[in-house]
Amino acid sequence: MRFSLPAIALSVCVSPFGLAAAGPSGVVANAAAPKTAPATAAPAATAPDAASDAAARHAKRTACLKQAKAKKLVGAAKNSFIKDCIAAR
Repeated sequence: MRFSLPAIALSVCVSPFGLAAAGPSGVVANAAAPKTAPATAAPAATAPDAASDAAARHAKRTACLKQAKAKKLVGAAKNSFIKDCIAAR
């Protein structure tokens, strides 16, 4: 048992897939990075907006779920309350 784990790790590192994944990807990424840097600058600016929108939606939904639980709503009444609550915020 003790020998099998190091043997597996060594075989993965020595395998062609392990070498292919470790070696060329770093070289390709370094060569391609200067060419794609201006193209990725624009989507990077919109990514935080999307993340903040998702976070805001999650916060709204969580608050509405807590209110529904406090009111002890279940089933269709809970679903309609949550939809209305999210739309109102």
